[in-house]
Amino acid sequence: MNVFKTTALLTLMTLIVLFTAQVLGFDLIVSLFFAFIFNFIMYFYSGKLALASTKAKKIEEGQYQDVVGIITFLTQKEKMPMPDLYIIENDQPNAFATGRNPKNASVAVTTGILKVLTRDELEGVLAHELSHIKNRDILVSSIAAMLAAAISFMSRMAFWGGGSRDRNTHPLIVVVAFIAAPIASIIIRMAISRTREFGADKTGSELSGNPLALASALEKIEQYSKIPMPVNPAVSQLFISDPMKAFTRPSIGKLFSTHPPTKERVKRLRQEASGIRFR
Repeated sequence: MNVFKTTALLTLMTLIVLFTAQVLGFDLIVSLFFAFIFNFIMYFYSGKLALASTKAKKIEEGQYQDVVGIITFLTQKEKMPMPDLYIIENDQPNAFATGRNPKNASVAVTTGILKVLTRDELEGVLAHELSHIKNRDILVSSIAAMLAAAISFMSRMAFWGGGSRDRNTHPLIVVVAFIAAPIASIIIRMAISRTREFGADKTGSELSGNPLALASALEKIEQYSKIPMPVNPAVSQLFISDPMKAFTRPSIGKLFSTHPPTKERVKRLRQEASGIRFR
């Protein structure tokens, strides 16, 4: 179901790109090219940016044996390559995974998450992160970002007089393409991000075999979410929980949130543990 929702959202965003290009009179290929170049860089370097912005350090041999042991067990179970492992010196419990494919992947955890979670809960979190790698969520997010960037590019160029709008186009349609399309693309991109988090929760709980442990971990992570952790906003969606909560207002609508509400994630995991299938 999560795959279907992601596909539907990407299709909708693609239609918005085509609509915007048509109404504002832009060469679609050129717009997508510039968007592709920007997101190509992010696709290959977002992981390094996330690691650098959190000052993550690579886990050396003999360090953090719980993390290494759990990841080794899970990757062998799934026949996945062993990712590079990193530690972030921060009290906020959090973790993230990145990598354009399983052979070029990294998993990072904070020192805070090691202090707060039990081993079973930590396994649930790490299984969630490996699921992002397994499901190639970085690729999906990059495609969504490229399409959103193309819409933003065309709208900004139109603002500065670019494009070749048809004089017969109804002004209301132009306004929709100029203002509503970029907002819609952001909302859809955030919806894709939330859908991938739900997907990683489900796959991760199946991988660990313990949905309740992941649910418990998410609740604990939420309790400590107001501990500040400086992170580049561009990579905040990589984390299992939004690391920017300490710097954002609770009133921000969930339409523009990169992560689903913790209560909803916990609810779905508990339903899964009880045998209830969530649609």
